[in-house]
Amino acid sequence: MEVRIRNCNNIDEGVINIIPNKLNIKYAANGTGKSTVVRAIALSVRENLGGASSLNELTPFKCLNVQAGKPAVEGVEEVKNLRVFDESYINDFVFQPDELVKGSFDIFIRDKEYEAGMEEISVLTREVKGALVADPEILELISDLQELSSAFGKPVKNGFHASSNVAKAFKAGNKVASIPKGLEKYTPLIQHDQNYRWIKWQQDGKAFLDISTDCPYCTHSVKDTIETINLVSECYEPKSIESLSKTIAVFSRLDKYFSPAARQNIESFVKNIEGYTDAQAAYIREVWEQIGRLADRLVRAQNFGFSSFRNVERVIEELNNHKIDLELYVHLNSATTAEKIQVVNKGIDGLLERAGKLQGCVVKQKRLIEKLVKSNSSGINDFLRNAGYSYSVKLVEDGEIYRLKLMHNSVEGEVANVRSHLSYGERNAFSLVLFMYDCLKSEADLIVLDDPISSFDKNKKYAIVEALFRKEKNSFRDKTVLLLTHDFEPVVDMMLHHPDRFVRPAVFFLENQLGNLTEKAVERKDIQTFIEIAMVNAKKDCHEINRLVYLRRYYEVIANKQLSFDVLSSLFHKRQLPTKKGGDGEHVLLTDEELLEGTTHIQRFVDTFEYNRLVELVRNDARLKELYYASKNNYEKLHIYRMLFDDKSQGVESDVIRKFINEAFHIENNYIYQLSPSEYQLVPQYVIDECDLFVQGL
Repeated sequence: MEVRIRNCNNIDEGVINIIPNKLNIKYAANGTGKSTVVRAIALSVRENLGGASSLNELTPFKCLNVQAGKPAVEGVEEVKNLRVFDESYINDFVFQPDELVKGSFDIFIRDKEYEAGMEEISVLTREVKGALVADPEILELISDLQELSSAFGKPVKNGFHASSNVAKAFKAGNKVASIPKGLEKYTPLIQHDQNYRWIKWQQDGKAFLDISTDCPYCTHSVKDTIETINLVSECYEPKSIESLSKTIAVFSRLDKYFSPAARQNIESFVKNIEGYTDAQAAYIREVWEQIGRLADRLVRAQNFGFSSFRNVERVIEELNNHKIDLELYVHLNSATTAEKIQVVNKGIDGLLERAGKLQGCVVKQKRLIEKLVKSNSSGINDFLRNAGYSYSVKLVEDGEIYRLKLMHNSVEGEVANVRSHLSYGERNAFSLVLFMYDCLKSEADLIVLDDPISSFDKNKKYAIVEALFRKEKNSFRDKTVLLLTHDFEPVVDMMLHHPDRFVRPAVFFLENQLGNLTEKAVERKDIQTFIEIAMVNAKKDCHEINRLVYLRRYYEVIANKQLSFDVLSSLFHKRQLPTKKGGDGEHVLLTDEELLEGTTHIQRFVDTFEYNRLVELVRNDARLKELYYASKNNYEKLHIYRMLFDDKSQGVESDVIRKFINEAFHIENNYIYQLSPSEYQLVPQYVIDECDLFVQGL
């Protein structure tokens, strides 16, 4: 995959290659544009997939008003699933309130094998569920049972709740079925299905009788019948009559589900004109309780599934528990109820015939979950232990799923408020490993890591590299990964120290020369100690001064403070005559014998070395400037720059750049192994650009 980037921040033009199914390491100095590469790829992929992100965010200042200078990225059109490890991933997905990473069950448990096992179990249980869900009469029965149960209102110790429909309908007796004496002529209206409306109409007109003894509707005198009219209002209340009508309708609809004895007792309860007794209330409560229990069993049977089989050794027992024994529901033991319950029990009996196979499926699924929990927890815990972190993780069962939790090693229990408990480095290290598992689950086709490990110490750094790239399973091994870094240690570990442990990565050095981003391959032979680098460069075909730069650094690395070092130090500090430090710290001239001894050793590497001739060269600014511009790499330029300004007060004004020139450019002292500065531009171009300004002004 060749990715071409144009007009993005500090990159005018750049090409990088990403080899599929391989770790691609892009090693570069800070300021090269590594993060710009990451953002350019991410924004381009999101744009290609129809996202809202825009490459215009990366437009350089110089291109803001230039149409032809708009940012562009080519070569990532085939990427459909990009994952980038960055600060937004840590903020949005890691260290959630109830789990370490969002969707940990999906990441660590719900894989293809898990889904296949669940489907196998689902097929075995689908028939009985289908029979229950598809039977309209059972659905109607459940609905009716639940409706009737709700008519009884909130549970109380005795009788019925005063606000329940049953209490309001029957507490004062059923005066609809048994018309009170004196109201017989109103029977058609009282027993009509809209009776409560007539009663309300009757009550609304009653207030007008206080004005006149004439009927408020027809103006005929009602003086002789006013007592009867008032009796209607005294005996009947619209809301109670409405509750009565609705409750009786439900009882009537459920009549076929009651046993003959229950049907008779319920009818007596319903038609009692004096109101129910305590004994009748206790009996109806028994019916109510059986209705509730049966409805609950039917609903449980409808929801039959794997969650019922937590204890796999009791599969058959659990299946039998779903069967309904109608003898336990004496008040509902009718032919119609028995017919419906038989549908449930027959379905479960059919499943029991295959219970052995089902039990095998459940056992297999349980073992798979246990294996996934163990392997995924072990992988993360191995990393934590190897990196020296005093924590472990555990996939904790939470209902029907699992959540990844962080645990104390020294104190039993879960770590609360993980985000604030862990240090910045711990959060980053942890997040990176969790990100790996997340990427593997999502089957990302390109994974990008922007300098994720350079801030860690050597041990933690290697632990992360091993967790991410070494293992054959549950790692980024053989995945397409782009790692941009200014840290050379992972390259050394994977290519030089442990090539037997890791699949060899594709390593390139990135250089940004005035906006032109290029890459150069790094092979195993290019990884050398600085002693080796100094020896090779001290003998290469270039100007003597440049060769002596490497030789002097060689003397420094091997701690050779002999006369040869004194001679070179005097040369680079432009001393007309070579000196050395005396016992009091003051410089004293070298004797002829000492100069000869030092010169002889130097000439073993640079055979043309002559102090008097070369000191005249370094004391001549014009010739040094020529050498500065003729030098082919930034490392050598930096040393010549130091010689140019060694005896001058002027020079770069920035303390940061000055510190880099005087101290930080000795980067070879920080690593045993590195790349040769004569072959790779290890000194950032922005430092040389700053130096150029002052060299030009001399």
